[in-house]
Amino acid sequence: MSLDFASLDALRTHHPAWRLLRSDHAPLVASFLHRVFVAPNVRMMAQADLAEALEDELYALRLQLGEAAFPKPALEYLNDWAAADKGWLRKFYKPGTDEAQFDLTPATEKALAWLAQLSERQFVGTESRLLTLFDLLKQMSEGSEADPAKRIAELHRKRDEIDAEIAQVLAGDVPLLDDTALKDRFQQFMQGARELLTDFREVEHNFRQLDRRVRERIALWDGGKGALLEEIMGERDSIADSDQGKSFRAFWDFLLSARRQEELTELLDRVLALPAVASLQPDTRTRRVHYDWMEAGEHTQRTVAQLSQQLRRFLDDQAWLENRRIMDILHGIESKALALRETAPTDQVMDMAEAGADIELPMERPLFALAVKPVIASLALQMGEEDVDPAALFAQVVVDKARLARHIRHALQDKAQASLRELVEAQPLQHGLAELVAYLQLGSDAFKAVVDEGTLEPIYWQAAASDGERIERRARLPRVIFMR
Repeated sequence: MSLDFASLDALRTHHPAWRLLRSDHAPLVASFLHRVFVAPNVRMMAQADLAEALEDELYALRLQLGEAAFPKPALEYLNDWAAADKGWLRKFYKPGTDEAQFDLTPATEKALAWLAQLSERQFVGTESRLLTLFDLLKQMSEGSEADPAKRIAELHRKRDEIDAEIAQVLAGDVPLLDDTALKDRFQQFMQGARELLTDFREVEHNFRQLDRRVRERIALWDGGKGALLEEIMGERDSIADSDQGKSFRAFWDFLLSARRQEELTELLDRVLALPAVASLQPDTRTRRVHYDWMEAGEHTQRTVAQLSQQLRRFLDDQAWLENRRIMDILHGIESKALALRETAPTDQVMDMAEAGADIELPMERPLFALAVKPVIASLALQMGEEDVDPAALFAQVVVDKARLARHIRHALQDKAQASLRELVEAQPLQHGLAELVAYLQLGSDAFKAVVDEGTLEPIYWQAAASDGERIERRARLPRVIFMR
């Protein structure tokens, strides 16, 4: 974001975090919300419990500052903090209950995190952050390297480093981190753990905004059911396929692994038992921080489930209305039939197709044919001694048909049909002719496609020549149109 005057002035006026820092009651709001929500990792609290906690806080402050310090009751303060002009708390009602619930907004948690960084730190570590940045750059560089020879050379280099470290340990030289390095890395871990819990509220807020837009659209929709569902599911797919959705899904799959949970528990117990880390007096909740991550992620999953539940309720309501309309039509037909029973019309009332039977002779059915049984030879496999170049394994071309099918579906969400040339121009071919053949196969198997033999369309893509340069390839084939 650009930190120019206009942007900062708009943030000062409209952003809830800035309004919180400018408030006269900012010390009360920040200290109370941090103690109740952030420190114990509480995602939501009932109105009665939160009001009681705030009343105790106000009583203690009035004893120190006088009765006129905070004259209003606790519930009035909570409703004021949850108002639209403040936006520091989110007030909502859980399905099936009539008691209000409160939760922090992402803007409030950002303000609390910024306030926590203002205090002077006795120890500021930089080594661990530099190593983290260096490791991230190495992961991006190695993860994007497509040359098999370079990947194998890098793996060999890592293997040599591991072998050298093993030999060093076997020789009795065991390198250990000193107390300063341990404190540095532990502070970096705690900062990342807190930021991860803060990010969860923002992810949940984004999914909740999507749910709100869906509810508003359903309430104001007066068109067909199919068009609404197509629009809603298209937006849901775009959220799930976004960078944020993919990252959250990968994080959730990683954290749900029982083996990963046990590994995190063992690592936390081992690290917290170190004397250097124990001297920092870490928070007692650090030992179960991964369970706090799971609880925060579960709240985000519930928000996504509410979206699906709202769609199901809409379908049930629409089905009930359609069934009622059908019953009204049938009732009208019965009433008209009873009215015609006494005074039968003289002319033709309706046309009915003549009844007929489809005759199928027994001999027209094919006879039973035995299935061909494959003959499997029992051979003993022996280990070969030939030296095979492993580079051939990395040179295989694999076309991801699921990605191509997803691209076709996204293209058909906005329009009724799309040609093969339009699909290739929107998403260029990565594997050349093999990927083009995969598109044609999807057109005959998974999608409805029409081939216009009278119109030839050129398809262009980039390919690698033998000398490593990029050259342009072209294929001329009849126009292929994918239809919704």
